[in-house]
Amino acid sequence: MVSSSSTRRAARLAQKGKGKRVRFQGGTLFPLVVAIVLVVGMLLVVYSRQSIPEADASPPTVDDHWHAANGYLICDADGWKPPLSGVKEEQGTSGFQEYQATGVHSHDDGVMHWHPFTSRAVGRNAQLGVFHEVYGIELDDDSLRFPDDQGGEEYIEGETKCGEEDAELQVVVWNNFSDTDDGTTYISDFDDIRLTDDGMVFAIAFVPDGVEVLMPPWAPDLPELGAADAGGTEPVTASTTPGTGTSAGTATTPGSGSTPASGSTPGTGTATASTTAGSGASSPATTGAGEPSANTGGSPAPTATG
Repeated sequence: MVSSSSTRRAARLAQKGKGKRVRFQGGTLFPLVVAIVLVVGMLLVVYSRQSIPEADASPPTVDDHWHAANGYLICDADGWKPPLSGVKEEQGTSGFQEYQATGVHSHDDGVMHWHPFTSRAVGRNAQLGVFHEVYGIELDDDSLRFPDDQGGEEYIEGETKCGEEDAELQVVVWNNFSDTDDGTTYISDFDDIRLTDDGMVFAIAFVPDGVEVLMPPWAPDLPELGAADAGGTEPVTASTTPGTGTSAGTATTPGSGSTPASGSTPGTGTATASTTAGSGASSPATTGAGEPSANTGGSPAPTATG
């Protein structure tokens, strides 16, 4: 039987506990902080889900089969390097891994064959730098370097001379091989230049001021070259009557508005090229010290994004 003293003790304890609040250790600040963190976390999750960009569905897609002429003009208006060699589709060749990751390659024909395998070469990622990465070519705002298997030359603004003249890098782009306008001249961020349509033309030039940059001489053959690669079923189409471009007329950087470039006149023939496709070699470009430009090789430049 419970003693009366135990009963009285329990009653007193119960009386003392009336009206008292249960308190977290450390007061009310800790649970308040936890609640705020939870709310902020939920808001961030909702925001991140709503701000995820949609997949880039702009062309070229993995279903496209595009071709664009490209060439490298060195010093003189006729100083076209021979087309890049190596298809990069054979296992064990340099550039094979990059080809597998992108589907971009060439066939010794001066044509960029753009058959995207993955998102690395579609939509906004379809940039000149993707092609250069496959072939190990390094191109930035003031230098152009070829790997050993493409000749190993390097051309650096302020160091490499064309005869006795300084030269600068530029990339002239035409929207179609049949265009007869001046094209668009880019003066920086070259590897960010986008491939936006089938049948485009890219002329990468290291030339003195005043040398006229036209399309590569094989650009008019783009329909036949593209049809041959596609088994004769997907010919490249012309936007206008066949023709060739004239001197570059606008200067711009990728993603920005274009501004008029200073006027230029055709080359005077004083500049010399390191290699002339189909016509034999001419006087080499030289460094500032008067020596032939050296071969440095080097690793591929990263693909530019944006």
